[in-house]
Amino acid sequence: MNNPKSYKMQTTHSSVMAPLRFLSPIHKATRQLSVHLEKIHAESGITNPEAHLVAYLLSYGPCSIGELLAVFGHKKSTLTSILDRLADRGLVLRSIHPDDRRSFLIALTDEGCATAQRIRSILETLETKIANHVSERSLAGFYRVMTAIAEVTAIELRSTLDPQEEQNRKGTVQGRRSSPKRKEKP
Repeated sequence: MNNPKSYKMQTTHSSVMAPLRFLSPIHKATRQLSVHLEKIHAESGITNPEAHLVAYLLSYGPCSIGELLAVFGHKKSTLTSILDRLADRGLVLRSIHPDDRRSFLIALTDEGCATAQRIRSILETLETKIANHVSERSLAGFYRVMTAIAEVTAIELRSTLDPQEEQNRKGTVQGRRSSPKRKEKP
């Protein structure tokens, strides 16, 4: 490995490999979105991980810590730090999970809801701008790729809602469930 010629051969070899067809563009797009949103969120004093979490809670909250860990992939200590900062600013509340007293349920406060709605508006504007550059056919192809990824990996990051849960969600105020109803495990 210390031989410069072997290093040069490795560098030359790796430089002729084409980028991956699916994963490279997905990674690039994820990074572009992250950098773009980082600039926008910095103006309002919120980090990308904080913004992402409160926006998620607006749509899917209240959530257990376990669900947030699964969806975001953070280490427990990282998620705890994010939740501590959000709680200190009055944006989220932790309460004992009614179905598992060993766990916490995370919900938005009224101020957290308002913050999440501002973030959601920013995201909707960005999605509209992106949609203006994409045909319906291209969007359908994108969804087919995302479905293929879900099928090939067989990884479910968030449980899908059954019809009763979907109905419960529709009866919510400001994106929050009126009561924390969870699908019972078989």
